[in-house]
Amino acid sequence: MRRTLAVAVLAIATLSPVPAFPVGDDYPAPPGAPADPDVEAGKAAIRAQNWPAAIAAFNKVAAKDPKDANAQNFLGFAYRKSGNLDLAFKHYNEALRLDPKHRGAHEYIGEAYLMQGNVAKAKEHLTRLDKICFFGCEEYDDLKKAIAEYEKRKK
Repeated sequence: MRRTLAVAVLAIATLSPVPAFPVGDDYPAPPGAPADPDVEAGKAAIRAQNWPAAIAAFNKVAAKDPKDANAQNFLGFAYRKSGNLDLAFKHYNEALRLDPKHRGAHEYIGEAYLMQGNVAKAKEHLTRLDKICFFGCEEYDDLKKAIAEYEKRKK
């Protein structure tokens, strides 16, 4: 009985989603590697809401590692906050191409769709988050709340 419970707990732990890297949280450096100064500059710029500086920093990060879904997500975020939805969508879609389960990118692209008034597309990403976040996650909760607030304002 105890062994079965231990196996079940271990199985659940391994199925738990990998944490996303929402704005302001640490951007993970590989174990034993120093933090990337461009990542640090980008995070500082986002905290300061300095979108051009954030874009410049995360473009450098993306140039060093074109397969970095987190850099693409941060670029999408900075472009969205600066009002450039076309480039925001480009980078969110690239983040999702690189990592289809990137929770932050699903949340933020959903919010960008709401900015365009496209509730159906926002809800598609909410549905994807619901599947990715088997036990729930902050990104799902945040997008669900944003959709509800959007729909309330439109009534």
